[in-house]
Amino acid sequence: MSTEKKGLGLVPKLIIGIVAGILIGMFLPEVLVRILVTVSSIFSLFLKFVIPFIILSFVVCGIADLTQGAGKLLGITTAIAYGSTILAGSIAYTVATNLFPRILGSSMASEVGDPGAGMLSSYFSIPLAPMIDVTAAIVFAFVMGIGISYLRSQGKGQTLYNLFTDFQAIILKVLNSIIIPFLPVYIAGTFANIAYAGQIVSIMNLLWKVFATAIPLQLCYLFVLFLIASIFGKKNLFTLIKNQIPAYLTAVGTQSSAATIPVNVAVAEKNGVSKQIREFVVPLCATIHLAGSITSLTCFSVALLYINGLDYSLGVFMPFLFTLGIAMVAAPGAPGGAVMSALPFLPMIGIAVDSPIATLMIALYLTQDSFGTAGNVSGDNAIAVIVDEINNRMQKKARA
Repeated sequence: MSTEKKGLGLVPKLIIGIVAGILIGMFLPEVLVRILVTVSSIFSLFLKFVIPFIILSFVVCGIADLTQGAGKLLGITTAIAYGSTILAGSIAYTVATNLFPRILGSSMASEVGDPGAGMLSSYFSIPLAPMIDVTAAIVFAFVMGIGISYLRSQGKGQTLYNLFTDFQAIILKVLNSIIIPFLPVYIAGTFANIAYAGQIVSIMNLLWKVFATAIPLQLCYLFVLFLIASIFGKKNLFTLIKNQIPAYLTAVGTQSSAATIPVNVAVAEKNGVSKQIREFVVPLCATIHLAGSITSLTCFSVALLYINGLDYSLGVFMPFLFTLGIAMVAAPGAPGGAVMSALPFLPMIGIAVDSPIATLMIALYLTQDSFGTAGNVSGDNAIAVIVDEINNRMQKKARA
């Protein structure tokens, strides 16, 4: 997610893109709709081409950076952050799989059906295949990330680390200059096609129902996380929540975990977290703790799988969830947030990266990305309180 905010923000642009796409699909002639669909289709090919590079650049650097920390506390913090992310996703999955069949209903599934049905095809396409397979990129990223992390712990590997850091900067430039600016056009083309196919009412009905589930779930999970932190760290629950409000609102306004770090560190200081811990845990968790994002992604994924009649059983979905918990270390560095990190793994649950369903996933997620980011960074301070108390107990034990 970019830390720079100039002019109109991403969310307003996406909303404009959705509205413009709907109007174009409903009222303009087929030839104009197909032009927009063609542009959207070509952009989709480019996005698919770049995705393996996103994996390589951000996941390698994200894992390699984990050499920086406080030894044992690094492992403890990482385990808590990952556990919290997976727990949030599991709760969202449980709620979504039990609630969505009731509030979405079989009628919506039949109304929406195949998102590609009745849609227009593009005028032309170009042969642009990814240079590296997504699965190969994932495996290579983890091997290199872990390898560089090990080398750096031995005082080596800086050349390799610098190489991937520079590569990450190139991919960030591509994301900032091409992918993010064109996302509203891409989404406008998708919604124009949906509107032309006569499915827009059903899709918008889906959108608000998933919103009404995901955002309250994020807030409820934060409450539980702060409750645990208050009990374990012997803090006042409502003071912790009150202190977090400025950082939460900052994250909503900036859509950036990175931009919120200074505010979040100040909140941790108000919460009585020691300087050593708050300056270590808050920046680290801004990268590896994504409870808010995974809640939203899980809700949108289950909803789209349900309405398209695809399998969302525990055996299919949980490997996807556990993979996201690791792979989303790319989220804070990649504009567009967690959904950009999730795209390469959608085939694990039967969704093709360049399919209309994947495009809907991007559109639905990005319109509430700010709330997912706010959920992520707010949970970081609950973890900071917990880790600080663990550190205090470790020190007391060492002195005894």
